Amino acid sequence: MIPTIHRPAQVNVNLDAIKQNVKNEVKHLAPKQQLWAVVKANAYGHGSVPVAYVAEQAGATGFCVATLDEGLQLREKGITKPILVLGIVDPKYVSVASENNISLAAASLEWLKEVGEILQINQQILKIHLAIDSGMGRIGFSEKEEFLAANQYLEGNKNFDIEGMFTHFSKADSADTEYFDYQVKRFKEMQSLLTVTPKYIHVANTATSIFNRKVKSDIVRFGIGIYGLNPSSAPNTNDLKSEVTLKPALSFTSELSFVKQIHKGYGVGYGVTFKAKKDEWIGTVPVGYADGWLRQMQGFKIKVGEEYCEIVGRICMDQFMVLLPHEMPVGTKVELISSDPQAPNNIKAVADYAGTIHYEIACLLSDRLPRKYN
Repeated sequence: MIPTIHRPAQVNVNLDAIKQNVKNEVKHLAPKQQLWAVVKANAYGHGSVPVAYVAEQAGATGFCVATLDEGLQLREKGITKPILVLGIVDPKYVSVASENNISLAAASLEWLKEVGEILQINQQILKIHLAIDSGMGRIGFSEKEEFLAANQYLEGNKNFDIEGMFTHFSKADSADTEYFDYQVKRFKEMQSLLTVTPKYIHVANTATSIFNRKVKSDIVRFGIGIYGLNPSSAPNTNDLKSEVTLKPALSFTSELSFVKQIHKGYGVGYGVTFKAKKDEWIGTVPVGYADGWLRQMQGFKIKVGEEYCEIVGRICMDQFMVLLPHEMPVGTKVELISSDPQAPNNIKAVADYAGTIHYEIACLLSDRLPRKYN
């Protein structure tokens, strides 16, 4: 999808805020602990390459991505520090990973054996991190027998560089630590079976670190915190208190592209979900669900000029309408998402209204929206 630059709509990213968020976390790290910046999904909608550059300047010593292509993009843009792909990569692409010094998650014995044959034929070495499913139910070793067999397979195998072993917590962002403690116990049980020696043992995500969960981790995989957002932000709940100062980096702005007065009884939008009870001023904003502004946002109030105005009618693919308190000129600034965490249209407020989490709101902002950095 091509960025639409000839339209007054953009995602604004404050790189200074990102730099400070990373610096604040680096100060919070335990001695010898490293920060690897999670820049998957286009850096949660903020722009992976600019964020990676800034994170590196601020003290990140490695990077985590979700797909091999995301890692290759960083390599092509000059990032030389370690890169770990957290998702499963098809064995037929492991030579590309090896050639570009990109580490892959190893989640099963079957995958290791298939990859091992390819590496042996090509005389290559691949860096891997052993993925443990300690209770997320996603990828990774969960049975002791298979994990022991994988260790046995890797012993003395010169085609693998066992760089790490890791897991991911499903409730590190919750005040209830029972399941977190269960996962820690399961991971430690798997760790006790190791017969090979990884360089890094890492379990800490943003939540584990900023909420001071007591668990040892050589690396903090710092994700949502980079962007100044609290990972405990479930819909319509209060955030847990972060031990690290976080400053939101993203805002989303546009302008009024059209303003008109409608009369009593006149409908607005598909399905006529709004009908004027009296003469009203309606403004059109040239943004829609194709940009990631969800249809659920009908009824939410965004900032138009200095006023908070209700979205009326259904969100269209490329436009939506707002109810204005009075006539406003075309070109009036519109702020859909504010970077001010106290503003009524901050990203958590948007997510709460849509019944989701701010991760999703940020990631859904499509590539049609140009990113502007300051």
